[in-house]
Parts: sequence; structure tokens; C-alpha cells
Amino acid sequence: MVKKLSEIKIGKKVMIKSFANDEIFLKLMEMGCLPGEIITVNQISPFKDPISIIVAGYQLSLRLNEAENIIVEEVV
Repeated sequence: MVKKLSEIKIGKKVMIKSFANDEIFLKLMEMGCLPGEIITVNQISPFKDPISIIVAGYQLSLRLNEAENIIVEEVV
């Protein structure tokens, strides 16, 4: 099932499928968020902004508006 990263619960592993916004695409790619990359949602702040993910072996914090532009699919 395809969802936005902002909708994923803590501890879930997902694979990046695409980006909803081309303007943020380059910024996210520079941070290691590439299509096909497996990421894990590590922490979510109380107001859901920011969220912490593990990508390419390191921890990354994303703003909610950035997470809403990452289209992901859950992996088993």
C-alpha cells in the first residue's frame, strides 16, 4: 500500500517510491532519500513535527511538510 511518509507509525520500515513535489526532490536526494531506499521511522515528536528516520545508516530529522512529499510503500 502506498502512503505518505508522514502517515507511517514509529518502528515501521518503508521503501521510498517517489516524491510528490519536484521542488523538494533535490534537497531530499542530497540527504540520502533516494527512490528504492529503505527507511525506518525512528521517532515522531508530540505534534508530529519533526519526525526522525533512519536512512542509509544514519538518523535524519524531517519537517512534516518534507515527510508529506515522500511517497513510500511498507516492506515486510
